Amino acid sequence: MDMKSLVLFNSLSGEKESFKPLIEGRIGLYVCGPTVYNDVHLGNCRTFVSFDTIFRYLIHLGYKVRYVRNITDVGHLLDDGEDRMMKGARLEQLQPMEIAQKYSNGFHQMMQVFNTLPPSIEPRATGHIIEQIEMVEAILERGFAYERNGSVYFDTIKFVEAKNPYGQLSGRIIEDLLSESRDNLKNQDEKKHPSDFALWIKASDEHIMRWNSPWSVGFPGWLLECSALSTKYLGEHFDIHGGGLDLIFPHHENELAQSTCYHGKPFVNYWLHNGYLVVNGEKMSKSLGNFFTVRQILEKYPGEAIRYAFLNTHYRQPLDWTDKGIQSAKQSLDRLYKLLEIRLS
Repeated sequence: MDMKSLVLFNSLSGEKESFKPLIEGRIGLYVCGPTVYNDVHLGNCRTFVSFDTIFRYLIHLGYKVRYVRNITDVGHLLDDGEDRMMKGARLEQLQPMEIAQKYSNGFHQMMQVFNTLPPSIEPRATGHIIEQIEMVEAILERGFAYERNGSVYFDTIKFVEAKNPYGQLSGRIIEDLLSESRDNLKNQDEKKHPSDFALWIKASDEHIMRWNSPWSVGFPGWLLECSALSTKYLGEHFDIHGGGLDLIFPHHENELAQSTCYHGKPFVNYWLHNGYLVVNGEKMSKSLGNFFTVRQILEKYPGEAIRYAFLNTHYRQPLDWTDKGIQSAKQSLDRLYKLLEIRLS
């Protein structure tokens, strides 16, 4: 297979581009993994099946691929400022790390059901607090962040003033931005600009997940872990970063900004994003309450039929989830297996 023939749609440029790895024959691939506070839903699984297919194809082309997919077990806040892990722990009357282990195990079981290959490395956010603190210290030292009352915020205006194009990935214009980062809403008045986002958050007295830092006893911002983990395992500049379309803003836009400031060089060459799984025209989302857990669907259909249904639509396009669609996928798969039986007999 000719490696030179690979073409990717790069979200950064908004165009299809011929793929050229940084190191001949090798690829660094990072994909944003699950937040393990409850069962993974079907929309999440489409992302991981999509990038499993991309991972497999890169291997098929002959590349040696280091595939890193993180586990988020701290810092992913709800709109009211509560950490998702703490909410899961509160509802189930368990410790946050019990919740993380329980749903990490469940996630891995679902990935086996969908026959996905495991990543090369699967780091947890809580296992890399030191690396995240070091990254915050460096960004502060370089003048692209500021401390307020024990929390540290990225300074988007300083970033733009240094001739960096904030909004290059999402197409957002900084002057029009409202606060869309998932920081603690009680601390919005600490920011210099609504688009600034938290690198480190001072923990409230009731916050269980907390670590010592130079600024406060607190926890890292949700966006920070991917910059720290990808840097540790793929280097300061790597080939491909992937995730769902919903992560372009604010997650990936802010991740790109903070990583650029930390490294002082380009961060990722190709950004890939898969389309939404939609139900009745709306994105499948836990926050919207219109999601199905995988276990619910598996009561009716085998995992390989669901995977086949995912792959019947181009990964970048929205996939409308319907009973008719999954039934059609299962029937098509049954026909393929029947044909194999005939040929093998």
